[in-house]
Amino acid sequence: MPAEVGSPAPAFSLRNVDGETVSLDDLKGRKSLIVFIPFPFTGTCEAELCSIRDGLADLQRLDANVVAITTDTVFSNRAWSEKNSFGFSVLSDFWPHGEVTMSYGTFDDRVGAANRSTYVLDADGVVRAIVATETRRMAREFADYVSALADIV
Repeated sequence: MPAEVGSPAPAFSLRNVDGETVSLDDLKGRKSLIVFIPFPFTGTCEAELCSIRDGLADLQRLDANVVAITTDTVFSNRAWSEKNSFGFSVLSDFWPHGEVTMSYGTFDDRVGAANRSTYVLDADGVVRAIVATETRRMAREFADYVSALADIV
């Protein structure tokens, strides 16, 4: 069952760029953005995560964690993260390929990658908003993250 507003977010446990495991339980206690990224090293994806990087202080003032999830490898994610100095976790959902992305309902099996979707969670891990675009060519707006997080009491 895909993640829906008002429902608990699907549990996950994925490796970050340092090979450490990050789980949904690690995020609880603070609001969170779970940002699904289709393809590292592409213009729209890179611009989106760079806007989060540049606005990270604003998100932290709203008491929010940020994690990005790709269906790419830890190694590719590490190179991409280092190149851009993201400052937040980029997690690999490479194997089993896209399993977590599928559990959130944002996997596109035609291309083997995530759609452009972000799940905004409250401190208990309940989905409070979904910020998504209709096409992978269109970026999500950073202001939508700030607004969604601010709306969580």
